[in-house]
Amino acid sequence: MSKPLIGRIVRRLRQEQGLTQQKLAARLGISTSYLNLIEHDQRGITAALLIKLTETLQVDLAALSGSDERQMEQALREAFADPLIGSEQVPDSEAQLIAASAPAAAQAVLGLYRAYQAVREETGGITLPSGRKILLPNEEVRDFFHEHANHFPELEAAAEALGAELPAATLGMNHALAERLRHKHGLVVSVAPLPGALRVFDPARRQLVLSETLPRESRGFQMAFQLGLIEARELIEEIVRRATLTTRDAGELLRIGLINYFAGAVLMPYAPFLGAASELRHDVEHLAMRFGVSFEQACHRLSALQRQGARGVPFFFLRVDPAGNVSKRFSAAGFPFARYGGNCPRWIVHSAFATPGSVRVQVAQLPDGVTYLCFARTITSSPAHWGEPPPTRVVAMGCDIGRAGEVVYADGIDLDRAAVGIGLSCRLCDRPDCRSRAFPPLAHRLSLDVSTTSASPYRFEPAGGGSRTSGAGT
Repeated sequence: MSKPLIGRIVRRLRQEQGLTQQKLAARLGISTSYLNLIEHDQRGITAALLIKLTETLQVDLAALSGSDERQMEQALREAFADPLIGSEQVPDSEAQLIAASAPAAAQAVLGLYRAYQAVREETGGITLPSGRKILLPNEEVRDFFHEHANHFPELEAAAEALGAELPAATLGMNHALAERLRHKHGLVVSVAPLPGALRVFDPARRQLVLSETLPRESRGFQMAFQLGLIEARELIEEIVRRATLTTRDAGELLRIGLINYFAGAVLMPYAPFLGAASELRHDVEHLAMRFGVSFEQACHRLSALQRQGARGVPFFFLRVDPAGNVSKRFSAAGFPFARYGGNCPRWIVHSAFATPGSVRVQVAQLPDGVTYLCFARTITSSPAHWGEPPPTRVVAMGCDIGRAGEVVYADGIDLDRAAVGIGLSCRLCDRPDCRSRAFPPLAHRLSLDVSTTSASPYRFEPAGGGSRTSGAGT
């Protein structure tokens, strides 16, 4: 993937605000010809001018960073690389141009591609034994959270108002939550065996039963979830209504996700958590202990610290199982996740399974040179019964290498020399001679020679070396 065309982003923002080049140049204190060169990506932008642009155009730095455009460009590349879309390869430069200059058109193209995928899956996808075909709505909900930067000010405000009424400092958070449920809502909280469930709410008996298999931090989260279900219901329903999702299942998933968000905001109030994260330099295990939450809950909360005027370090967040299935994904850091394929096997997300319970760290560099500090750790849940493998997943986070100094996991690492080259997915990665490659890249023609056994499973020609073909493994 190429680096973002920041000049085109500046031009689009200028045009959206109805400014001529002359007017914007005058406000920036530069010549019109200089601004014209910037908008055509023929001149770089200094840090001072970048800050002045954000002030003049009244946007935050993220709007000019190109992170949204990179995500969109990546999604366009994946759509255009689909062999069933057409035989003509769309150059990366054109995908980049569309993402930077015409984001509305790009969204329309991606919307059509998602609809096409839905039809393809519905007509020939997963079929249950009953004969019913299923279409998973999780991508639609993920897009909604991404569009809102995983931050919902109205839920933050409601959680802060609730937190101000909880005597957590004297009783402890879990006890305070249980007392709130009992005194305000007449609910009695109990712990008991719950085969196949973690939490059961019985409105007739006014009873909330939590599974005895839940650790203490998870019991607190479930009580906060129940409070969100009761006290933030109208607020959450309004957000779901505004989302205008296409299926009922997507609406239910979004509703659960928003209640989870509210619960996390209650347990980890924004300002105290942001302050502690800065103080502890984002030591997740220490943060989890201080707030009485799990490692995953602390990670997820770090990815949501995007309040206007009080932003935390932008992190991406990912949860993946040993089979490579992604169950949670969000990128405030602009990391371009592959939407329709697996992740790079060289990425630390996968090697973390080899060292359960330990935080693994990697400086990961994408093919376009953009580099991230990544850290990952396994999380393990209790099995339902003896003999059943405990569910194990990896939670991974990362930030732009420019913010690595604010993160404790960068200590002792030579950031200039430790970078490991990774790709977005094998099908989209142009790195030659990769011994970990699982699939040939879609945009390249295979270069096979029976006289030579390559160290890489697939050899391919450089871009432009011929028409795109698919090939079998060697």
